[in-house]
Amino acid sequence: MESGWGSGAARADGALGSKRAKEGSKTRSRRRWRKSKTKASRLTHSMDLHTMTQSLVTLAEDNMAFFSSQGPGETARRLSGVFAGVREQALGLEPALCRLLSVAHLFDLDAETPANGYRSLVHTARCCLAHLLHKSRYVASNRRSIFFRTSHNLAELEAYLAALTQLRALAYYAQHLLATNQPGGLFFDGDEGLIAEFLREYVTLHKGCFYGRCLGFQFTPAIRPFLQTISIGLVSFGEHYKRNETGLGVAASSLFTSGRFAIDPELRGTEFERIIQNLDVHFWKAFWNITEIEVLSSLANMTSATVRVSRLLSLPPEAFEMPLTADPKLTVTISPPLAHSGPGPVLVRLISYDLREGQDSESLSSLVKSEGPRSLELRPRPQQAPRSQSLVVHIHGGGFVAQTSKSHEPYLKSWAQELGVPILSIDYSLAPEAPFPRALEECFYAYCWAVKHCALLGDSAGGNLCFTVSLRAAAYGVRVPDGIMAAYPATMLQSTSSPSRLLSLMDPLLPLSVLTKCVSAYAGGETEEHSDSDQKALGMMGLVRRDTALLFRDLRVGASSWLHSFLDLSGHKSHTSSVPTAESMRRSVSEAALAQPEGPLGTDSLKSLTLHDLSLRGSSETSNTPELSMSAETLGPSTPSDVNFLVGPDDAPEAAKAQEELSTKDRGCGVRSSFPEGFHPRRSSQGTTRMPFCSSPIVKNPFMSPLLASDSMLRSLPPVHIVACALDPMLDDSVMFARRLRGLGKPVTLRVVEDLPHGFLSLATLCRETRQAAAQCVERIRLILAQPAPPAAPPV
Repeated sequence: MESGWGSGAARADGALGSKRAKEGSKTRSRRRWRKSKTKASRLTHSMDLHTMTQSLVTLAEDNMAFFSSQGPGETARRLSGVFAGVREQALGLEPALCRLLSVAHLFDLDAETPANGYRSLVHTARCCLAHLLHKSRYVASNRRSIFFRTSHNLAELEAYLAALTQLRALAYYAQHLLATNQPGGLFFDGDEGLIAEFLREYVTLHKGCFYGRCLGFQFTPAIRPFLQTISIGLVSFGEHYKRNETGLGVAASSLFTSGRFAIDPELRGTEFERIIQNLDVHFWKAFWNITEIEVLSSLANMTSATVRVSRLLSLPPEAFEMPLTADPKLTVTISPPLAHSGPGPVLVRLISYDLREGQDSESLSSLVKSEGPRSLELRPRPQQAPRSQSLVVHIHGGGFVAQTSKSHEPYLKSWAQELGVPILSIDYSLAPEAPFPRALEECFYAYCWAVKHCALLGDSAGGNLCFTVSLRAAAYGVRVPDGIMAAYPATMLQSTSSPSRLLSLMDPLLPLSVLTKCVSAYAGGETEEHSDSDQKALGMMGLVRRDTALLFRDLRVGASSWLHSFLDLSGHKSHTSSVPTAESMRRSVSEAALAQPEGPLGTDSLKSLTLHDLSLRGSSETSNTPELSMSAETLGPSTPSDVNFLVGPDDAPEAAKAQEELSTKDRGCGVRSSFPEGFHPRRSSQGTTRMPFCSSPIVKNPFMSPLLASDSMLRSLPPVHIVACALDPMLDDSVMFARRLRGLGKPVTLRVVEDLPHGFLSLATLCRETRQAAAQCVERIRLILAQPAPPAAPPV
């Protein structure tokens, strides 16, 4: 019996050792595979485009010949066919990429900042070619092995072939943009009809291949597991959303129903494509706000820095006076936000690593809005820190429709610790319930409340609001911020296209149809008709949304004038004058401007200014009239003489010559004429995309699309520091905005980070690359804080 037990134990130990040996062998094998893949990636990255293409074609031909000789089997036939397709698409793609690469330098900000949408598109195509090259080498080396996973490799090759085909289509679209646009311009310059045709053609392309096995192939490998988790959560959330289930229950249920999407990438890609094409902005608002759930936000805050103060403040809707920069003896009245819903409080979050003097005062405590135990962390400190000499005003992103300071609190806490200054993050009202200009009004009101401090920053939609708040501060004549740090900002909200916008076809975070829905919601556009069965079954919540949309439509019909005349540029008065609050509350939000008493100089209370005059006020060219308003005519799009997207005079002839060399075929009126004969990209199987093309004049308003602002308006901006992403569909917004400021002689820097998606600040703790990118943002804020401060403004 003992020997039996001993024998059994020995066998068990031997089995365990064998199992461990096998697991160790698998682990070592995986490590070798990753190492070889990394080495291959570095090798292919160093290859020029022609060498890479020729290497891929040679391997594809070899694999095609091998599998063609393996008999009539279905798998061998498909493998032979997929390598034939790789060969065809690679050979067809190379000339288009070479043409784009030959002129890409003409669109850079400068030689030290080689970044624009054309470069990004070529880089993305190279990533796809590099992956196919690595996979083709692997197949050539292992196709005779008994451990060769035929079905897995076939599925991956077919997915990347589909991606390569679509990238070839994007390259032809980019050539079409290059032929149509003015020399040096990155944004589509055709008429609105041609723009609509181009975008409608573009959105019919198949996208599912980019959301399955190929998900995030263009980004750094460390970010891909996160993107996969997000995509699985998205499609699971979409299933619950169709049944009108929202909130924590959806977040929890999605975890248990997402397994099939994790093990079936093709199913995930198909469902992802269906969601982005058919579900409305309310779905995206609900999904992006998942992080606002208390459980998830608490988990995120557990990994962030611990701060002494994190308090949500409610600023009362009361008018107050601000001194003018040109003459501090005169003041201007800052009225509370009025658009759409009338006066209302503005929520801001004060974050400070140290408890500073005044932050626990009765006056500040009276503004605190209770959030439970999160409002003030009572960790004891030896003593209060002195008052800070500066303040960072933060405006969060979220496509104008989602998120609050709560979503961005983790990295803001880290910034408060690293910078050693308090941060004030503004919780502006969100579209579609509160479209433009409500968010701008609230951000401007909160900025003026904190104007005695010095720095302003934001990200994405927040970056847009940073620029427009600064433009509005200059228009009012009050102190503009000492500097702007904008991360991946959106500066062009008009329905148009650019080379970087083409990347939205494959971007899992910013698909083009989602971008247009957010812009349409912010612009106050009509809510999409829910004609499909999924939307008809939304129940009570769907009815509420419909009634809300009808209410906004009626408001727009009855108050259309606000579209162009939203600025209430109050009169410049002495500090003793004021505006009765009751009178302000009685006024309609559709008025062109708030009527004000006569100014101190006895001039008319209202004066219509052009956009050019607006930013030159206070100079010798402008009137001394202290009362300002904006007429409906002056807030339309800037004239061509005001807005110049062209390259400088040194580059203009070269750019024009490059475009003259494009074939007549490329210049054809029809978008489909961009494709060579015999090439047909894959089309979406999800039906017509419900993508609203916002044609409202409001999207051309410079306070909504700051890239369209006149030169005189942009001259009023402080030094600007932009941190953008090379693979972000919004990259061209940053490049063109920086080029315009550089052309005006304004201080501007542009730092473009590689291989990261839009919104990397929210992923700052995810990997080394995101931490380094976030550090770039912090460094630029330090540049602003280190500037000599202007004379302190009087207390507000």
